[in-house]
Amino acid sequence: MPERRTVALVTLGCARNEVDSEELAGRLEADGWQLVEDAEEADVAVVNTCGFVEAAKKDSVDALLEANDLKGQGRTQAVVAVGCMAERYGKELAEALPEADGVLGFDDYADISDRLQTILSGGIHAAHTPRDRRKLLPISPAERQESAEAVALPGHAPADLPEGLAPASGPRAPLRRRLDGSPVASVKLASGCDRRCSFCAIPSFRGSFISRRPSDVLNETRWLAEQGVKEIMLVSENNTSYGKDLGDIRLLESLLPELAEVDGIERVRVSYLQPAEMRPGLIDVLTSTPKVAPYFDLSFQHSAPGVLRAMRRFGDTDRFLELLDTIRGKAPEAGVRSNFIVGFPGESEADLAELERFLNGARLDAIGVFGYSDEEGTEAATYDGKLDEDVVAERLARVSRLAEELVSQRAEERVGQTVQVLVESVESVESTGDGDGVYGRAAHQAPETDGQVLLTSGAGLRVGRMVEAKVVGTEGVDLVAEPLQGSYASPAWSEEAGR
Repeated sequence: MPERRTVALVTLGCARNEVDSEELAGRLEADGWQLVEDAEEADVAVVNTCGFVEAAKKDSVDALLEANDLKGQGRTQAVVAVGCMAERYGKELAEALPEADGVLGFDDYADISDRLQTILSGGIHAAHTPRDRRKLLPISPAERQESAEAVALPGHAPADLPEGLAPASGPRAPLRRRLDGSPVASVKLASGCDRRCSFCAIPSFRGSFISRRPSDVLNETRWLAEQGVKEIMLVSENNTSYGKDLGDIRLLESLLPELAEVDGIERVRVSYLQPAEMRPGLIDVLTSTPKVAPYFDLSFQHSAPGVLRAMRRFGDTDRFLELLDTIRGKAPEAGVRSNFIVGFPGESEADLAELERFLNGARLDAIGVFGYSDEEGTEAATYDGKLDEDVVAERLARVSRLAEELVSQRAEERVGQTVQVLVESVESVESTGDGDGVYGRAAHQAPETDGQVLLTSGAGLRVGRMVEAKVVGTEGVDLVAEPLQGSYASPAWSEEAGR
């Protein structure tokens, strides 16, 4: 019997890339590939790259070079680039990085097994020629669903496959294979973006906005629950647009309660919301539906009107603060995070002061701050009024310091509150004699970006348990919480189950 082909997937970038990697893993496993965790143990190392900003591109190149260094030392025979950077640059990346044995675009995903086998056998699969993926679907959102089957949409594989296609996964399994045992998983709600922010190149290589059908999202969520997932995070480039191409811009409001009712799911979280597209009905659902986290990942980017208009975005400090007041009027403990760009072309000291005014009044739980740099192919790259790099660096440091101070203050405001903590790791602390270090996240904390909760006690707790706890302290943005008496007896936790 021939030895099984082995493959490792190395994922960089955002949660959307993680979903795409798990779809690739599902396709490969269904075609007989053995998935391994470490690239050095794989015949082929597949690096799912990020192409968003320069730092992410550098990380992607470094990962490809690191995987290439394994060739000749162990089992690894080939290194293949996929993902956003591969899609965006194609032949250019292949020429600049000959260490990669293959550069595959989204159109190759459906045939990923054949592509890898060709490369592994010493053949050559020509890197694709990049194209503007916005032009692959009709301009009218209402006409896109009919054309979707002819366009490669990573993460949109059918969620009701014939039994047996994905081994041991049941008749309604999606074309997806989990790559870790985390109790949290992302579910792709849509792909692409119709917005034309002047600093962002994502629509050009991810394409126009297109929603997944609610039945596919629900079936995938049910399957994930069967795999032990307790929290799902809905991801896309713009979740507030969900349903507009399906004839119902309010489809998310009806889908969220259905997802929350899936047996086994304890928490539903929605990421990436556009402030300009927030609707009263959506705010109501996010703040009042049991098991739906009152969590708002709002893409503000700035608050000075002039800078926002140059970014081709809408709003201002006062409108944004009014939006936050509306949210907190319905759910005072709601979590809010956002990202901001400083040093945008033409940004004045007054503009920066306006952003600081917003940050001081917003009480955000998590803040990401980035210094502007030109991104090729974007409108902003052609703007006059570019600031010197040292000015951008100084503003980045200044706003980052403020952000760190503000999120720490916001964390302190939560002392005394009761939070629902999803346990994500239990670490033995033998050296200190303090027992186990139990870490998780509350409803206002998204995975990896928004801090975590350290439980002061948790003997017998296991990953995936939901625990009610009282916040008793903070460590920067992180919380320290004490499990409440009786919370251990809930169905989500028990001494017996923890053993």
